[in-house]
Amino acid sequence: MRLLTKKETLTVMEQLAKRYPDARCALNFSTPFELLIATMLSAQCTDVRVNMVTEKLFQKYRGPAAFAAVTPDILQEDIREVGLFRNKAQNIVATSQMLLEQFGGEVPRTREELVSLPGVGRKTANVVLSNAFDIPALAVDTHVLRVSNRLGLAHSDTPDETERQVCRRIPKTMWSQAHHYLIHHGRQVCVARKPKCELCPITDVCQYYRQHANT
Repeated sequence: MRLLTKKETLTVMEQLAKRYPDARCALNFSTPFELLIATMLSAQCTDVRVNMVTEKLFQKYRGPAAFAAVTPDILQEDIREVGLFRNKAQNIVATSQMLLEQFGGEVPRTREELVSLPGVGRKTANVVLSNAFDIPALAVDTHVLRVSNRLGLAHSDTPDETERQVCRRIPKTMWSQAHHYLIHHGRQVCVARKPKCELCPITDVCQYYRQHANT
């Protein structure tokens, strides 16, 4: 499968921008810390579910000091509705404590510092950078990975390499918004099991469509 040219990639972004003009982060948050916690909770869980949990969670615990003061055993009862809640509770408490001890209670603004926090990987760091601080970053979740590789924006089965390949094809100023376009397209049209190619505005350049159109 060939990769799209930069010109074709820009065409894809333009078409997705028309299709999803209101594409934005689906997680509800009011501070960078709340977005960090919500993103940590979102692993293997829907954003809708996370928003249901955080609506109560952020009222009960306000800021890193409150989360740092609770035990993981107690916190896991507050987030039991999300997947992997035991591990997430431990990481959230540890991250909150580390924010207080090493970062003055503030969420750091660099990827290197963010990924040093317990339970925070590159995807979570990129979500926080782009949505909380408006720093260009492309977070690669399962939707972005799938759609990017089907289209021909990347050719890789790993999030990190997919991120690198996509970022090489689009201007840095578009990284953050491209993340939202690809997620929306993956959720609404380019779904995992049976993509709705008949509804897709970019089949003319899509490498997956070219391979499977007549099968």
